[in-house]
Amino acid sequence: MRPCQYPIATLLPHRPPMVLLDKVTGYDDNSLIAEVTITQASLFLGPQGVPGHVGIEYMAQACGAYAGAQALDSGDSVKIGLLLGTRDYRVMVPYFRRGDRLLIAVAMVFRDEPVAAFACSITIGGKIAAEAQLKVYQAGDDWLRLGHGGK
Repeated sequence: MRPCQYPIATLLPHRPPMVLLDKVTGYDDNSLIAEVTITQASLFLGPQGVPGHVGIEYMAQACGAYAGAQALDSGDSVKIGLLLGTRDYRVMVPYFRRGDRLLIAVAMVFRDEPVAAFACSITIGGKIAAEAQLKVYQAGDDWLRLGHGGK
């Protein structure tokens, strides 16, 4: 796994405040590790912390960051991605608490462009806090031409 030279904002098509990850700590041809620390400024923070189900979005953004890093490494642009589904999301904590440092690991297990599946996990202090398999779709350049967004 190599260190990531790209700021997180360059890897995702999201804009604040929806960029939920703090940074990518490393990636390779099939996987990526991202990090987020829960702070007072964390989106979705409630009195007890960030609800555990938000972990799905952390995982989805890590998948997007993986695709973004691969695209930038190849000289391509970052494309829009969509979460198609989540299989067997298991969360072991009801909330991610203030001060928790989450490591989000994603590893590609299937790819048939434009669809891919990733095995995902979130660990806190070396213990698994959540895991799932995500299926994602990467939109092609025709997505914008069909009127699904753009600048």
